[in-house]
Amino acid sequence: MDYVIEMLNIRKEFPGIVANNNITLQLKKGEIHALLGENGAGKSTLMNVLFGLYQPEKGEIRVEGKPVNITNPNIANDLGIGMVHQHFMLVETFTVTENIILGSEPKKFATVDIKKAEQEVREISERYGLKVDPSAKISDISVGMQQRVEILKTLYRGAEIIIFDEPTAVLTPQEISELIQIMKTLIKEGKSIILITHKLKEIMEVCDRVTVIRKGEGIGTVNVPDTNPNELASLMVGREVTFSTEKVASTPSHKVLEIEELTVKDPRGIVAVNKLNLAVRAGEIIGIAGVDGNGQSELIEAITGLTKSESGSIKLNGNNILNEKPRKITEAGLAHIPQDRHKHGLVLDFPVGENMVLQTYYQAPFSKSSVLNYKEIYSHAKKLIEEFDVRTPSEYTQARALSGGNQQKAIIGREIDRNPDLLIAAQPTRGLDVGAIEFIHKRLIEQRDQGKAVLLVSFELDEIMNVSDRIAVIYEGEIVAIVDPKETTEQQLGLLMAGETKGKAGVKNV
Repeated sequence: MDYVIEMLNIRKEFPGIVANNNITLQLKKGEIHALLGENGAGKSTLMNVLFGLYQPEKGEIRVEGKPVNITNPNIANDLGIGMVHQHFMLVETFTVTENIILGSEPKKFATVDIKKAEQEVREISERYGLKVDPSAKISDISVGMQQRVEILKTLYRGAEIIIFDEPTAVLTPQEISELIQIMKTLIKEGKSIILITHKLKEIMEVCDRVTVIRKGEGIGTVNVPDTNPNELASLMVGREVTFSTEKVASTPSHKVLEIEELTVKDPRGIVAVNKLNLAVRAGEIIGIAGVDGNGQSELIEAITGLTKSESGSIKLNGNNILNEKPRKITEAGLAHIPQDRHKHGLVLDFPVGENMVLQTYYQAPFSKSSVLNYKEIYSHAKKLIEEFDVRTPSEYTQARALSGGNQQKAIIGREIDRNPDLLIAAQPTRGLDVGAIEFIHKRLIEQRDQGKAVLLVSFELDEIMNVSDRIAVIYEGEIVAIVDPKETTEQQLGLLMAGETKGKAGVKNV
């Protein structure tokens, strides 16, 4: 069998940890090959070895059957290997074209020939159905478009083998469908793809074979037509995983959160939340469903005090918290799992232990007379790490060293530990594997069963359908319908999210 890429018995170590132990991955020409594993299993590390960002301690890499030594990404590019990173490597103030040609600029009389570059970008983009405006600024385009720019960067450099690192983690359902079509087009054009993912539905839909790794060890490679999501989930986490969320019917009581006629503008001064009304009761989970950009972020920021509202009222336990400072709002009984765990959830250069008290460090027993009590902080963190199954070498480890799933568990542990009356969970499982998703869903339902109010905002429709007791659909900054998930289909939800009326979508309010 001829392989375009062979990674044979790769071992990669970091201080105190073996990230990859004797892993083998072989990519055939013209296939989409999934690399599947839990958060922190070593998937990205293995691909960073292939792309030249890390050097392995042992093992061999072959391209087209020939042994190669990939000591940096330039050598990988020369060998026809490109990588689309999970966290995009783009300069926000540059245009699409300037980002794509960076480091490979076409020159005309010692200056960059931007017109020629734009033409080349347009040609490549049309050839692969990527439809990107070459002159648009990165800061002005959507996340899905930014990802297309990353793909174009690799194609511009002549990549024949493209590594996608968790490419759908930050995309809406529509953008995911478009990306799958783009991958299929790339394969038709003779490219070969390695897809790092933990989303089993995507593997079943688009991949030919899948290599599974668990805790840095290679578990094996299987043909996708010969397997199923349950088997893949068991291989990935080493145990049976339940996909449906088990819960009893909710018994909601009094209103904890009451929002009336709320209007919020976005940073550009455009109305993003438009006279919105919503109530969340104790003992229920309300899921907010909507296409990204319909006011979800501004709504959460207004409730949590991170942005100023124009008008209306937000009541928490009967007290108006509109435009109060975030600390006062959290002390009033609100906990917040933010949608961007790196920007708003953690201080990445702080140890895990100190991140666990970001909301409470100034209170006893963590502080006395403005002096931090580190013994109490780290002993408390150790307890939460065990309770919430945060996999970290220790409570003194930097937060940035943890996998995404474990960073998220640390945030959830910190927020739930404060025993809030209202828990806002924004994209709580974005980019996480099935094991971590199952854990987080159980915790949200536990909060509900303890009489807490939970507001869940997610772009994952199956998550909204599985976990919510009621679903509020947001469109252009307004709640257009509140429906019962047991009596609503994903197709009906999709119609409401696209602005269809309740009558035409075939649903009634609850």
